[in-house]
Amino acid sequence: MQAPDQAWMARALRLARKGLYSTHPNPRVGCVLVKDGAVIGEGWHPFAGEPHAEVHALRQAGEAARGATAYVTLEPCSHHGRTPPCAEALVSAGVARVVAAMQDPNPLVAGRGLARLRGVGVEVASGVLEAEARALNPGFIKRMESGLPFVRVKLAMSLDGRTAMASGESQWITGPAARREVQRLRARSSVVLSGADTALQDDARLTVRADELGLAPELTALALRRPPLRVLIDGRRRVPLDRPFFTVGPALVVSRDAAASAAYQAAGHELLALPGADGQVDLPALLRELGRRGVNEVLVEAGPRLAGAFAQQGLVDEYHLFVAGKLLGSSARPLLDWPLERMAEAPELSIQDIRAFGSDWRILAVPLPG
Repeated sequence: MQAPDQAWMARALRLARKGLYSTHPNPRVGCVLVKDGAVIGEGWHPFAGEPHAEVHALRQAGEAARGATAYVTLEPCSHHGRTPPCAEALVSAGVARVVAAMQDPNPLVAGRGLARLRGVGVEVASGVLEAEARALNPGFIKRMESGLPFVRVKLAMSLDGRTAMASGESQWITGPAARREVQRLRARSSVVLSGADTALQDDARLTVRADELGLAPELTALALRRPPLRVLIDGRRRVPLDRPFFTVGPALVVSRDAAASAAYQAAGHELLALPGADGQVDLPALLRELGRRGVNEVLVEAGPRLAGAFAQQGLVDEYHLFVAGKLLGSSARPLLDWPLERMAEAPELSIQDIRAFGSDWRILAVPLPG
């Protein structure tokens, strides 16, 4: 690794982050072309089906790309998908050196892009700021490696760990800054998922609201161009089709059977039957199906029962716990419906980050193995 490699890769990662809200199902990728210590071209991947980051950078550099170094946050692809392989584009442009942050986990690539470059005499390095690159694409990486999407569970609670009053009243536990962060979580997700209780009690829509994102106009436009798929777990089909969840746009409804699929289809929605052995919806089967459909990241915004079901079945990769400076009292509803009797049964979490959002706090935690 050469001394400036980390600085140029950091610049490529900043470019890749521009695709945070729009690249699904593709990964977020940035590329910087450097020659004689100066940037001659750079680019990032905005949408699936459009040119990749390397192509944007090469177009900007033109003939100057010959002999340059390319810094790419993910191994250049070597296969024909919706677009031609980027490894071939770099070879054709005469790039002398390619530095990748990480190998592509996609089995169709998985080292073949770097091997192709080495095979024609291009100097290759990999692993520069790899941890940062992996953190940018947790869903794509997990889906490529396991077939499953990355699952985040978002919960808002009081200081005494309650999510709603006994009546179900829950708006609003947290303030505007925390809700703005939740909007950004929705916007970056491939799927936003909730349950029938939330749709009925809160009139939840699960949409991305432009006026609450607080993003630069160009990023807001990207987020709205590729909104997440809204998924409703409704095993007994309790939510009427005239409720706000359905009236704001198409959705995927997951139930125990498909008896009413024609009614949902006529209203512009899809009904998916995934019966579980316990009489509930089969959540692992749902995640497998979402992975098969190219879903990278799932945001679960649900009440204690559904959030607790994801937790109990070991389906959660990351918790986003928003904590408000309020006490709701012992009769209020708990954070998760997860009956535990002994301390030895308590699952352990690793707290990764704690930060303030206005007057509230967000705790980012991941389950520990075991």
